[in-house]
Amino acid sequence: MGESIGIHRFGNDERLLEFVDTINVAGGMHAGDPSSIASIVHDAVEAGVTVGAHPGLPDITGFGRREMVITADEARDLIRYQVGAVAAFVTAEGDRLHHIKPHGALFGMMARQPELMHALCDVAGDFDVPIFGLAGTLHESVAVERGVPFVAEYYVDLDYQEDGTVTVNRWGVTRDLDEVEARARRALEHGTTTSVTGRDIAVRVDSFCVHSDLPNAVEVAARVRAVVG
Repeated sequence: MGESIGIHRFGNDERLLEFVDTINVAGGMHAGDPSSIASIVHDAVEAGVTVGAHPGLPDITGFGRREMVITADEARDLIRYQVGAVAAFVTAEGDRLHHIKPHGALFGMMARQPELMHALCDVAGDFDVPIFGLAGTLHESVAVERGVPFVAEYYVDLDYQEDGTVTVNRWGVTRDLDEVEARARRALEHGTTTSVTGRDIAVRVDSFCVHSDLPNAVEVAARVRAVVG
Protein backbone atom coordinates (compact mmCIF):
# COMPACT_ATOMS: atom_id res chain seq x y z
CA MET A 1 0.00 0.00 0.00
CA GLY A 2 1.06 3.64 -0.21
CA GLU A 3 1.97 3.03 -3.84
CA SER A 4 0.56 6.20 -5.44
CA ILE A 5 3.03 8.63 -7.02
CA GLY A 6 2.17 12.31 -7.32
CA ILE A 7 -1.13 12.77 -9.16
CA HIS A 8 -1.14 9.11 -10.20
CA ARG A 9 -3.39 7.31 -7.73
CA PHE A 10 -2.98 3.60 -7.20
CA GLY A 11 -5.04 1.12 -5.21
CA ASN A 12 -7.87 1.61 -2.75
CA ASP A 13 -5.93 2.02 0.47
CA GLU A 14 -8.64 3.72 2.51
CA ARG A 15 -11.26 1.00 2.00
CA LEU A 16 -8.77 -1.84 2.46
CA LEU A 17 -7.95 -0.60 5.95
CA GLU A 18 -11.44 -1.70 6.99
CA PHE A 19 -10.55 -5.37 6.52
CA VAL A 20 -6.89 -5.81 7.50
CA ASP A 21 -4.83 -6.09 10.68
CA THR A 22 -1.47 -5.11 9.20
CA ILE A 23 -0.25 -3.58 5.94
CA ASN A 24 2.89 -3.52 3.81
CA VAL A 25 3.88 0.02 2.79
CA ALA A 26 6.04 0.72 -0.26
CA GLY A 27 9.37 2.44 0.35
CA GLY A 28 9.53 4.59 -2.79
CA MET A 29 11.62 2.37 -5.07
CA HIS A 30 9.05 0.24 -6.90
CA ALA A 31 6.22 2.66 -6.09
CA GLY A 32 5.11 5.30 -3.62
CA ASP A 33 6.34 8.77 -2.73
CA PRO A 34 6.83 10.56 0.60
CA SER A 35 3.32 12.00 0.72
CA SER A 36 1.68 8.68 -0.17
CA ILE A 37 3.70 6.90 2.49
CA ALA A 38 2.87 9.57 5.07
CA SER A 39 -0.83 9.43 4.25
CA ILE A 40 -1.30 5.67 4.48
CA VAL A 41 0.84 5.39 7.62
CA HIS A 42 -1.22 8.10 9.31
CA ASP A 43 -4.50 6.45 8.32
CA ALA A 44 -3.30 2.99 9.37
CA VAL A 45 -2.07 4.06 12.80
CA GLU A 46 -5.29 6.00 13.37
CA ALA A 47 -7.28 2.86 12.47
CA GLY A 48 -5.21 0.63 14.76
CA VAL A 49 -3.62 -1.23 11.83
CA THR A 50 0.06 -2.10 12.19
CA VAL A 51 2.54 -1.04 9.51
CA GLY A 52 5.31 -3.04 7.89
CA ALA A 53 7.85 -1.95 5.28
CA HIS A 54 7.59 -3.33 1.75
CA PRO A 55 10.98 -2.78 0.07
CA GLY A 56 11.28 -3.50 -3.65
CA LEU A 57 13.67 -3.20 -6.56
CA PRO A 58 14.24 0.29 -8.04
CA ASP A 59 11.94 -0.22 -11.02
CA ILE A 60 8.88 2.03 -11.05
CA THR A 61 8.09 1.25 -14.70
CA GLY A 62 7.95 -2.48 -13.95
CA PHE A 63 6.40 -1.98 -10.49
CA GLY A 64 9.29 -3.92 -8.97
CA ARG A 65 8.13 -7.14 -10.60
CA ARG A 66 11.06 -7.55 -13.02
CA GLU A 67 14.16 -9.24 -11.69
CA MET A 68 17.55 -7.51 -11.55
CA VAL A 69 21.06 -8.74 -10.93
CA ILE A 70 22.17 -7.17 -7.64
CA THR A 71 24.78 -7.96 -5.02
CA ALA A 72 24.09 -8.66 -1.37
CA ASP A 73 25.53 -5.26 -0.46
CA GLU A 74 23.24 -3.53 -2.95
CA ALA A 75 20.27 -5.46 -1.61
CA ARG A 76 21.12 -4.52 1.97
CA ASP A 77 21.40 -0.84 1.06
CA LEU A 78 18.14 -0.88 -0.93
CA ILE A 79 16.27 -2.53 1.90
CA ARG A 80 17.72 -0.37 4.66
CA TYR A 81 16.95 2.80 2.70
CA GLN A 82 13.31 1.88 2.18
CA VAL A 83 12.68 0.37 5.59
CA GLY A 84 14.23 3.42 7.21
CA ALA A 85 11.89 5.69 5.26
CA VAL A 86 8.75 3.82 6.25
CA ALA A 87 9.92 3.44 9.85
CA ALA A 88 10.49 7.20 10.11
CA PHE A 89 6.88 7.91 9.15
CA VAL A 90 5.62 5.27 11.58
CA THR A 91 7.69 6.79 14.38
CA ALA A 92 6.33 10.25 13.53
CA GLU A 93 2.82 8.85 14.13
CA GLY A 94 3.83 7.58 17.56
CA ASP A 95 3.97 3.90 16.61
CA ARG A 96 6.64 1.32 15.85
CA LEU A 97 7.45 -0.54 12.63
CA HIS A 98 5.82 -3.97 12.76
CA HIS A 99 7.68 -6.08 10.16
CA ILE A 100 9.44 -6.24 6.78
CA LYS A 101 7.99 -8.02 3.75
CA PRO A 102 9.96 -7.88 0.43
CA HIS A 103 8.02 -6.94 -2.69
CA GLY A 104 7.56 -8.56 -6.09
CA ALA A 105 10.67 -9.75 -7.89
CA LEU A 106 12.84 -9.09 -4.84
CA PHE A 107 10.56 -11.42 -2.87
CA GLY A 108 11.10 -14.17 -5.46
CA MET A 109 14.84 -13.60 -5.69
CA MET A 110 15.20 -13.90 -1.93
CA ALA A 111 13.45 -17.26 -1.97
CA ARG A 112 16.28 -18.59 -4.19
CA GLN A 113 19.39 -16.56 -3.37
CA PRO A 114 20.62 -16.98 0.21
CA GLU A 115 22.98 -14.01 0.11
CA LEU A 116 20.06 -11.68 -0.59
CA MET A 117 18.03 -13.23 2.20
CA HIS A 118 20.93 -12.72 4.59
CA ALA A 119 20.97 -9.05 3.58
CA LEU A 120 17.28 -8.80 4.51
CA CYS A 121 17.96 -10.47 7.85
CA ASP A 122 20.71 -7.93 8.56
CA VAL A 123 18.20 -5.10 8.23
CA ALA A 124 15.44 -6.92 10.11
CA GLY A 125 17.92 -7.37 12.94
CA ASP A 126 18.80 -3.67 12.88
CA PHE A 127 15.14 -2.71 13.26
CA ASP A 128 14.30 -5.66 15.54
CA VAL A 129 11.27 -6.73 13.49
CA PRO A 130 10.09 -10.05 12.03
CA ILE A 131 10.10 -10.99 8.36
CA PHE A 132 6.90 -11.94 6.54
CA GLY A 133 7.45 -14.46 3.75
CA LEU A 134 6.85 -17.82 2.12
CA ALA A 135 7.17 -20.87 4.38
CA GLY A 136 9.40 -23.71 3.22
CA THR A 137 11.73 -21.46 1.22
CA LEU A 138 14.92 -19.57 2.01
CA HIS A 139 12.71 -16.87 3.49
CA GLU A 140 12.06 -19.16 6.42
CA SER A 141 15.25 -21.22 6.63
CA VAL A 142 17.64 -18.26 6.56
CA ALA A 143 15.49 -16.27 9.00
CA VAL A 144 15.48 -19.23 11.41
CA GLU A 145 19.24 -19.66 10.96
CA ARG A 146 19.77 -15.99 11.77
CA GLY A 147 17.37 -15.94 14.71
CA VAL A 148 14.98 -13.48 13.02
CA PRO A 149 11.28 -14.11 13.80
CA PHE A 150 9.44 -15.37 10.73
CA VAL A 151 5.73 -15.07 9.86
CA ALA A 152 4.41 -17.48 7.21
CA GLU A 153 2.06 -15.87 4.70
CA TYR A 154 -0.53 -17.56 2.52
CA TYR A 155 -1.29 -15.84 -0.78
CA VAL A 156 -4.97 -16.10 -1.66
CA ASP A 157 -4.49 -14.34 -5.00
CA LEU A 158 -1.36 -16.05 -6.36
CA ASP A 159 -0.87 -19.43 -8.02
CA TYR A 160 1.22 -22.04 -6.19
CA GLN A 161 3.75 -24.29 -7.92
CA GLU A 162 4.28 -27.91 -6.83
CA ASP A 163 7.43 -26.94 -4.91
CA GLY A 164 5.43 -24.51 -2.77
CA THR A 165 6.68 -21.34 -4.44
CA VAL A 166 4.29 -18.78 -5.91
CA THR A 167 4.07 -17.10 -9.30
CA VAL A 168 4.46 -13.33 -8.94
CA ASN A 169 2.17 -11.75 -11.53
CA ARG A 170 3.29 -8.64 -13.43
CA TRP A 171 -0.26 -7.26 -13.26
CA GLY A 172 -3.02 -7.69 -10.69
CA VAL A 173 -5.88 -9.76 -12.08
CA THR A 174 -9.49 -10.00 -10.92
CA ARG A 175 -10.00 -13.01 -8.67
CA ASP A 176 -13.13 -15.12 -8.30
CA LEU A 177 -14.44 -14.33 -4.83
CA ASP A 178 -15.89 -17.77 -4.08
CA GLU A 179 -12.58 -19.36 -5.07
CA VAL A 180 -10.67 -16.93 -2.86
CA GLU A 181 -12.87 -17.72 0.13
CA ALA A 182 -12.59 -21.47 -0.43
CA ARG A 183 -8.81 -21.27 -0.77
CA ALA A 184 -8.47 -19.21 2.39
CA ARG A 185 -10.71 -21.51 4.41
CA ARG A 186 -8.95 -24.64 3.20
CA ALA A 187 -5.50 -23.24 3.92
CA LEU A 188 -6.53 -22.12 7.40
CA GLU A 189 -8.48 -25.23 8.42
CA HIS A 190 -6.55 -27.98 6.62
CA GLY A 191 -3.14 -26.50 5.80
CA THR A 192 -3.35 -27.40 2.12
CA THR A 193 -3.80 -25.73 -1.26
CA THR A 194 -3.89 -26.90 -4.87
CA SER A 195 -0.93 -26.22 -7.15
CA VAL A 196 -1.19 -25.18 -10.80
CA THR A 197 -0.72 -28.85 -11.75
CA GLY A 198 -3.70 -29.92 -9.64
CA ARG A 199 -1.61 -31.50 -6.90
CA ASP A 200 -2.43 -30.77 -3.25
CA ILE A 201 0.49 -29.30 -1.32
CA ALA A 202 0.99 -28.37 2.33
CA VAL A 203 0.98 -24.70 3.33
CA ARG A 204 1.32 -22.80 6.60
CA VAL A 205 -0.79 -19.80 7.48
CA ASP A 206 0.24 -17.27 10.10
CA SER A 207 -1.07 -14.41 7.97
CA PHE A 208 -3.09 -13.99 4.78
CA CYS A 209 -1.79 -11.67 2.05
CA VAL A 210 -4.04 -9.76 -0.36
CA HIS A 211 -2.40 -7.67 -3.09
CA SER A 212 -3.83 -4.17 -3.24
CA ASP A 213 -3.41 -3.86 -7.02
CA LEU A 214 -6.12 -6.43 -7.74
CA PRO A 215 -9.08 -4.78 -9.48
CA ASN A 216 -11.33 -6.34 -6.81
CA ALA A 217 -8.87 -6.17 -3.91
CA VAL A 218 -11.43 -4.74 -1.48
CA GLU A 219 -13.91 -7.54 -2.17
CA VAL A 220 -11.13 -10.15 -1.88
CA ALA A 221 -10.02 -8.71 1.47
CA ALA A 222 -13.61 -8.73 2.72
CA ARG A 223 -13.99 -12.42 1.89
CA VAL A 224 -10.73 -13.31 3.63
CA ARG A 225 -11.74 -11.23 6.65
CA ALA A 226 -14.96 -13.24 6.85
CA VAL A 227 -12.94 -16.47 6.97
CA VAL A 228 -10.56 -15.21 9.64
CA GLY A 229 -13.35 -13.68 11.70
